[in-house]
Amino acid sequence: MTVIKRFRAWMRRPNKSIIAQYIETFLIVVPIAFIIRTYFYGLYQVPTGSMETTMLVGERFFADKFFILFTPPQRGDIITFNDPQFPYSDVWYKRLFENYVWGPSNWTKRVIGIPGDHVRGVIEEGKPVIYVNGQKLDEPFVNKYPLIAIYRDSAVPWDFRSYDPSVSYENQPFYSMTEFTVEKAKRILRHYNESNLRQPYTPISCNGKSVDEFDVQLGDNQYWAMGDNRQGSNDSRYWGPLDGSLIHGIIKWRLLSIDSTDSWLIFDLFSHPIEFWKRVRWSRFFQRVH
Repeated sequence: MTVIKRFRAWMRRPNKSIIAQYIETFLIVVPIAFIIRTYFYGLYQVPTGSMETTMLVGERFFADKFFILFTPPQRGDIITFNDPQFPYSDVWYKRLFENYVWGPSNWTKRVIGIPGDHVRGVIEEGKPVIYVNGQKLDEPFVNKYPLIAIYRDSAVPWDFRSYDPSVSYENQPFYSMTEFTVEKAKRILRHYNESNLRQPYTPISCNGKSVDEFDVQLGDNQYWAMGDNRQGSNDSRYWGPLDGSLIHGIIKWRLLSIDSTDSWLIFDLFSHPIEFWKRVRWSRFFQRVH
């Protein structure tokens, strides 16, 4: 108690300069914020469509980082983790900097297999299916919509996004698109001899080999993680089992849903003050995520 009293007295000392107040606030607030963001909760923005339509690009989510310290992820959980392909340094202080200051990007996938599971992917009747410990996995969360290429006026000229063929471009439930943005993306992709439409449940090949066919026995602290959008997800099918040490949170709640790739929504609002509000997906605000 004596130490606490002395600290309070030092903080309340008279004739304290403005600069000293700012420095002291910084030295107190930053460590507290670091502890909360590292061990209690996290806020995440969805940058890609790998989890469509469970999670859409531009949505903001709340992740629990506390209980995962005591209870490991379970099958079906949506987890956040560090890029498993990031080239970490072998030097301890550089690795510390990479883990907590500036390093790998955050990824989000669903847990399909947990340590000790036997996970097998096969093609049945032309569709990829998964067996876990010999039982066929029921996956109602897998994206059932085709993906269509949309032109984007950005560094990446097009993106593949979930598309509902039963409604017009202007009335799509997930992303804003028009006939112009679809046709322009189609013209661009013709130069790459690539179709602008990807059908759901279609087996994917990479270097002549189907990535949907695999047979993996997970070891200690290994997880099999896959995106709900199987036609547009870089997941364990490509880079193998996920080391549990890279997992840092479980997604619990969707907070906001806006069709925007900007990290700071205020900039998007100022740049497109009218169009911005048309891209707000009000029906997807404040929802539990499964």
